[in-house]
Amino acid sequence: MTQRGRLYGCPVEFALDALGGKWKTVILARIKEQPMRYSDLRRLIPSLSDKMLTQRLAELVEIGFVTLETSPDGKGRYALTGRGEDLAAALQALYDWGSVHGRAEGVRFRTDSAATT
Repeated sequence: MTQRGRLYGCPVEFALDALGGKWKTVILARIKEQPMRYSDLRRLIPSLSDKMLTQRLAELVEIGFVTLETSPDGKGRYALTGRGEDLAAALQALYDWGSVHGRAEGVRFRTDSAATT
């Protein structure tokens, strides 16, 4: 996590420090589409353990990218805050880049199988 007053070499270094690696970015990308319950995130990111998902969600709430809100059905859902929504364009750019260049490298994505079923 970032530290107030810390000296960074450039804004990209700060941004990557704030995002804190792979899983936070993946979680944010999922929540960007719509608010999600913990179980939805767990299903959509099966390679992420329960412990790690719980930790990363708590960190995202703590740094102000995500909030836990109560949905109309009374269940908690994670949603982006205004600060998290500011990341939407950057997350979309990463998604688009990964899609184009990943396919060029011959990789497959879980979303590919969902689209064909």
